[in-house]
Amino acid sequence: MNVVAGVLVGLVAAIHVLIVVVEMALWTSPTGRRIFGTDPEFARATKALAGNQGLYNGFLVAGLGWGLVSGEQDVRLFFLGCVAVAGLYGAATVSPRILLAQTVPAVLAGAAVLAA
Repeated sequence: MNVVAGVLVGLVAAIHVLIVVVEMALWTSPTGRRIFGTDPEFARATKALAGNQGLYNGFLVAGLGWGLVSGEQDVRLFFLGCVAVAGLYGAATVSPRILLAQTVPAVLAGAAVLAA
């Protein structure tokens, strides 16, 4: 595996580790509310939903880690594709910022994996 591709896949995984932490542990904190632009009432009401989202993001981290450790191109591309699609959906339904935070890094990493 090319070093650049590995670093980019690792970066996408790291972004999702941060998302897991915020959604599962910091959702109702001032930091979590600031990151996602929520107020205390909404954060309290949606804490379980955010935790569930965080768990799913954790599965993406696990898959990306599996792809890095195994060196399997198809595993890396599958999970990067999952991240890119989730980012497109999030950008269309929640905030365009998600496109830059999730989809762009996943697409760049996927291109690097294919080029490696």
